[in-house]
Amino acid sequence: MSSPHPPLFPSLATGQDLPALRFGERSLTYAGLAAAAGSLAGSIGSERRVALWATPTLETAVGVVAALLAGVPVVPLNPKIGEGELGHIVADSAPTAVLVAPGDELPAPLRALKRTDITFAGNSTAAEPAVPALPGEPGPECPALIVYTSGTTGPPKGAVLPRRALSTTLDALEDAWQWTSDDVLVHGLPLFHVHGLILGILGPLRRGGSVRHLGRFSVEGVRQELSDGATMLFGVPTMYHRIAEALPTDPGLAKALSGARLLVSGSAALPVHDHERIAAATGRRVIERYGMTETLMNTSVRADGEPRAGTVGVPLGGVELRLVDEAGAETSDRQEVGEIEVRGPNLFTEYLNRPDATAAAFTADGFFRTGDMAVRDEDGYVRIVGRKATDLIKSGGYKIGAGEIENALLEYPGVREAAVTGEPDDDLGERIVAWIVPTDPEQPPLQRDLADHVAAQLAPHKRPRTVRYLSELPRNDMGKIMKRSLHA
Repeated sequence: MSSPHPPLFPSLATGQDLPALRFGERSLTYAGLAAAAGSLAGSIGSERRVALWATPTLETAVGVVAALLAGVPVVPLNPKIGEGELGHIVADSAPTAVLVAPGDELPAPLRALKRTDITFAGNSTAAEPAVPALPGEPGPECPALIVYTSGTTGPPKGAVLPRRALSTTLDALEDAWQWTSDDVLVHGLPLFHVHGLILGILGPLRRGGSVRHLGRFSVEGVRQELSDGATMLFGVPTMYHRIAEALPTDPGLAKALSGARLLVSGSAALPVHDHERIAAATGRRVIERYGMTETLMNTSVRADGEPRAGTVGVPLGGVELRLVDEAGAETSDRQEVGEIEVRGPNLFTEYLNRPDATAAAFTADGFFRTGDMAVRDEDGYVRIVGRKATDLIKSGGYKIGAGEIENALLEYPGVREAAVTGEPDDDLGERIVAWIVPTDPEQPPLQRDLADHVAAQLAPHKRPRTVRYLSELPRNDMGKIMKRSLHA
């Protein structure tokens, strides 16, 4: 009997001998992936929930596809996670088994779980024997993944992502990016979060295209794969910054990037000066998109739209987006900073075991409160200015977004990296603090010159009142600056 629900991965059912996944020298065709994931799915189908030790390997990709085929919710785990945080996630999500690559050693919080090794003929591109058909596709509201948030304001929360959130987001990106089965995606992102796993692995598989994972990001790997037929690149700002730094002395890299169909940056804002350096060297513009663990993707610059630096584009199909003021009223002034609220089929269903947090996250009319602050251009392009908790600075009666000040500082000669925060001030309420990594530590730019530059570029009330110099900015695995660590 056929399932009444369409499959997440239509190309798996056809079992074609076309490339699906490649990690270094190891690869699987769609036929091989169907057999490998189908066999594993058959062995885990009775599990209530499975954890996945999400190393950047072919095994991780097979493991998540198998769990989705079996209809078993999967909890991807960061292999670099500390044991305390890992213990919390395991206790909270209560998986009945853990999927792991053969030979990987697991930390203590996972050793009590039933271990299921992900095994298959990994180096073969030939079709493997077919496996029996699996039970019908689960319904769209069935949980697909439970992805844990970063836990910046307390213990990590498990966002329960239903199957319809995956399918609607990936199909909206198909439209926005003109993503087809002919596309070959290259990236080196970690595989325990939305960007690397859902967009970067499940996205190509839903389209019937292929993905080449670098294992670990390198400029050389990007150059090689884009020179060898890859059409799309996904990265985070740290990766694009390294690419921008390498371009002046690497004509082969510039040529490879210029031949790509789409360069996409996400997970944090890409500084405008890196946008401009890449565009000047390659003739290609990086486009940005905006999403969260709880919402998957909300907006993007479209492939057929204007790739405007400093914006995350327009709402994706099916996504309603509004900006609200502190009283919860929708902003009327296009340039007024407001909190982004979104509603649509891309949203998660709940925080696992946290009904109070779930209720607090949604408005009465079903919009999710993102905590991100933004303005909208006249034509609807969204410009994110930062997180409400860490990037919205209230100084001298003004609401100021840290992001635009950071972009201005990065344009100043001698500034290699910059972050902006607010801290208490008896007169202003909050004063603007700039954290600067100078290009030359022996001759850092002067505070007065930086303040004058920002005042001239933006407005006098946006100039930093304090400048602190660092050798590097604290960042997480996704390249996001951990601003709470700056003050600590």
